[in-house]
Amino acid sequence: MSGFTVGLAILGGLLLAAIVAWNAWTTRRNTPRQPEVAVASAQAASVLQEPIEPVFDDAPLAPLPLPERKPGLDALIDALAQIAVDTPVSGEAALAALPPTRRAGSKPFAIEGRNEASGEWETPRNGQRYTAFQSGVQLANRNGALNDIEFSEFVVKTQAFADAINGAAEFPEMRDEVARARELDQFASSHDAQLGFTLRARNAAWSPGYVHQNAARFGFVAGAIPGRLVLPASQPGVPPVLGLSFSTQAALAEDPSHSAIREVTLSLDVTHVPRNEQPFVRMRDAAIALAASMDGLITDDDGRVIPAEALDAIGASLENLYDTLDARDLSAGSDQARRLFS
Repeated sequence: MSGFTVGLAILGGLLLAAIVAWNAWTTRRNTPRQPEVAVASAQAASVLQEPIEPVFDDAPLAPLPLPERKPGLDALIDALAQIAVDTPVSGEAALAALPPTRRAGSKPFAIEGRNEASGEWETPRNGQRYTAFQSGVQLANRNGALNDIEFSEFVVKTQAFADAINGAAEFPEMRDEVARARELDQFASSHDAQLGFTLRARNAAWSPGYVHQNAARFGFVAGAIPGRLVLPASQPGVPPVLGLSFSTQAALAEDPSHSAIREVTLSLDVTHVPRNEQPFVRMRDAAIALAASMDGLITDDDGRVIPAEALDAIGASLENLYDTLDARDLSAGSDQARRLFS
């Protein structure tokens, strides 16, 4: 065999080896990272000749937070109408007279009764008696300010309820309430804050189980929606502190271990979480820790890397926002703030 032929053979072998190596690297890069298996436990079970429990790709669902309690009407953010009655009305009669929908246009609408026994305002209940009623429509939310049409619908619904229970309704002046709604909406629009960081994989993608396992180390639990995890608040029955989400399609795949996730979103609805939960500090720390443990980058929606000093600047500006909300009696995480910024 001539030297030229041998050279070609060697070159071909090197080229083949390079192709094999490239394919192996590409396959490894595109194979989603999987959750770690408890090796020590598996070895112990093997020694004892006992069957090893299968390890599923997705972490088991943790108990979900308790349902959020619904706050009552508040003159700070609601237009209120008083409904007087001559004699106490049963809860059964009040419930039967309630309108079929609890909205006036895009605004929440509610009717409360003053409980004869406790004197407290509450949503009518069976077995109770009520000496007065009030209805309310929210002045503003993230859909905008209460308008004339929505106020008129509020009046119609309230009057129909009052007629059904033989009550007399007294309404506020529409012009005043609509003007108050616009002012409140302007304030809310200027002080709303919803933050989001995107964690992007540097190299290998992540499987849903890998994301669950890493997030669980920082206190996240599975949420009610596939592909969403939450960091529970310290108090039950209130919204979670943070959210972490990825593709719902990946979470619902027949074999999630083959689902390739290249980015997850860490989110904070600032006005919904009390200041004392230190939500942004926990969001920043979680983003940095998850990026380190999962070999990812912290970026904005456009894919630009967010440096650590930028995160600190965001935290400083939020302190001013908290102060402003406190001064308006709309503290972050309060019932009023969660209703207004919804």
